[in-house]
Amino acid sequence: MADEKQSKPENTEARGLFKKVKEGVKPFQDKLNQDLEALKKPEKTQLWKSILRVKHDETPRSRSLGVLTNVFLHLHPARINRDAVRYNYTWGMGGITFYLFVVLTLTGVLLMFYYHPSKIVAFRDILYLEHDVPFGKLLRNMHRWGAHLMIITVWLHMMRVFLTGSYKKPREFNWSVGVILLVLTMLLSFTGYLLPDDQLGFWAVTVGTNMARASPMLGHEGPFGPQMGMTAYNDVRFALLGGSIVDSNALLRAYIWHCIGIPIITATFMIVHFWRVRKDGGISGPAPMMLEKEMKF
Repeated sequence: MADEKQSKPENTEARGLFKKVKEGVKPFQDKLNQDLEALKKPEKTQLWKSILRVKHDETPRSRSLGVLTNVFLHLHPARINRDAVRYNYTWGMGGITFYLFVVLTLTGVLLMFYYHPSKIVAFRDILYLEHDVPFGKLLRNMHRWGAHLMIITVWLHMMRVFLTGSYKKPREFNWSVGVILLVLTMLLSFTGYLLPDDQLGFWAVTVGTNMARASPMLGHEGPFGPQMGMTAYNDVRFALLGGSIVDSNALLRAYIWHCIGIPIITATFMIVHFWRVRKDGGISGPAPMMLEKEMKF
């Protein structure tokens, strides 16, 4: 009898513990079931909707919504949250960044008329541009300071988006595109450093590429680099410089990436970025506010 009384509380404790474990596991089971359902119908998931265009549900307004939400059929949004376009909320950093990109593109094209990506004449072209070409120094400084400002405005734009929570649903994919654009902007600035072929550019690229050879899996001095077969003659540093030192090959590669490769990639991602802003409901903003005169008591 004593053994039966002793085993009874133990069984009760075991059942209570099992019940707690079961209740703790239940949320994970529900999440697993949701993920399995999402695999069956991926087009219904939020991730799918944040990346691709989703067809509107069949309602009496579906045809009009299809036109109003289409960037090509209806350029401007039909409705705008007035609080989302307040200058003291958005800071206008996204638009300013795009404006600076246009300025840099135009001034960069004009600079290409006076520049040769050759180790022999690159620096001489810069001196000729500054001292002999009419308004040449102004043109170069517009490009240089525009690049500095673009770096600042991109970081401020990212900070504003983060602080206001504008990276959350349904803008997760567009936040990822914005991060890619941030990296591309930094690469544009880095590749432009070497083009004047002065001491500042030489040592900036030397330090930057030496850091690149320590990157994981891509550099021969980085983690898992030797295991991936990386050496000083086939790693990411060698690919960036076109050799083992900063010479004419590095200058030519920096010129091609800075003037052709990265700008085309950046422009493509900008188009996707603007398109997703429109598809995600326009510029992100706080919860809609109502004036006292608009309230219905």
